[in-house]
Amino acid sequence: MKQFFLSAVLLGMLVGCNNSQKQQESSTMSDSTSTAAADSASGLPDRSRFQKDVEGKQADLFVLTNASGMKVAITNYGGRIVSILVPDKTGKLLDVNLGHSSIDDYLENESFFGTLVGRYGNRIGKGKFTLDGKTYQLATNNGPNSLHGGKKGFNAKMWDATPVGTNGLKLHYVSPDGEENYPGTLTVDVTYTLTDDNGIKIDYQATTDKSTVVNLTNHAYFNLNGEGSGSVADHLVEIKADRYTPVDATLIPTGELAPVDGTPFDLRKPVAIGERQDADHPQIKNGGGFDHNFVLNGGQTAEPRLIATVTSPKTGISMDVLTTEPGVQFYGGNFLNGKRIGKSGKPYDKRSAFCLETQHFPDSPNQSKFPPTVLKPGETYKTTTEYRFSVK
Repeated sequence: MKQFFLSAVLLGMLVGCNNSQKQQESSTMSDSTSTAAADSASGLPDRSRFQKDVEGKQADLFVLTNASGMKVAITNYGGRIVSILVPDKTGKLLDVNLGHSSIDDYLENESFFGTLVGRYGNRIGKGKFTLDGKTYQLATNNGPNSLHGGKKGFNAKMWDATPVGTNGLKLHYVSPDGEENYPGTLTVDVTYTLTDDNGIKIDYQATTDKSTVVNLTNHAYFNLNGEGSGSVADHLVEIKADRYTPVDATLIPTGELAPVDGTPFDLRKPVAIGERQDADHPQIKNGGGFDHNFVLNGGQTAEPRLIATVTSPKTGISMDVLTTEPGVQFYGGNFLNGKRIGKSGKPYDKRSAFCLETQHFPDSPNQSKFPPTVLKPGETYKTTTEYRFSVK
């Protein structure tokens, strides 16, 4: 049985029951719905503003907490992480995840904030791939390329939500054969689990009735100084990767696995994001900053291992990323432009967040030297990624 492992750590106990599309981050959001204050008692958005019928299914907000007081809110619209509240060095809870205050904000201004991404996270060149002798043409929603599953990917779907024990939430979605022109009926289960050590664990599993390509991830936008607090240039980032995948002007990998030595992509020791994001390097220019896949040392693994750490000197909050995946997309929020207003009522300016999207590589269906993303009937796709928070 083929396995693609992924997991992201969500903490505690369940309470209550890029260019084209990345440029969607830049679309203007309604002031009337974006500036609502978070619930004064919980620090989280008002649950009632997420309870709405969407495409015949009930959207809701699910809150998970743990003994240390960390809180995570998730909506089943897109399987999105809406809020992540973690203690800073003074013990104050900060929301370190960008997002919106109501389901209407997400519906009216579709974005990837905190969402599950599929069927194929990241880009497929020219929106085209060949599988078992047949060529499939996908929507080209990112310049000449397909991004994050197409025009209506998993981020814009209603997922069935079921509590798991006292500290988890299972999300279920069946993607029909031909959805966004991907072959095969894909049955997907994603389980968020909150851990006692302030982690958010995400386990992905999928099966298909026809050969297809799959690359699932989560697209949380983080600011460890607190969402709406401005630039993340002061954040120290470390990624355990000796190589990365250079891209062309449309952000499709060239096929090369290039060494990071002597480049702005050498993040093997902690570096302030702001020191490298405007470096005089052709790849930084292609991405408008960081928007690249890193080839993680050790490749795909059976168990999650530490692959990246980001720390805020200001708040002392540190986030470790553990995964079983062979790659991670480090994106520096280059297309945010202040027209999005977040939960705190403050604009999400350019580079006011970063993403670490664990994954197989972009355009793998067209790159024979990249780790394969083909899933066949009888096989099970499994990956695990964990985002673990602490104070330093």
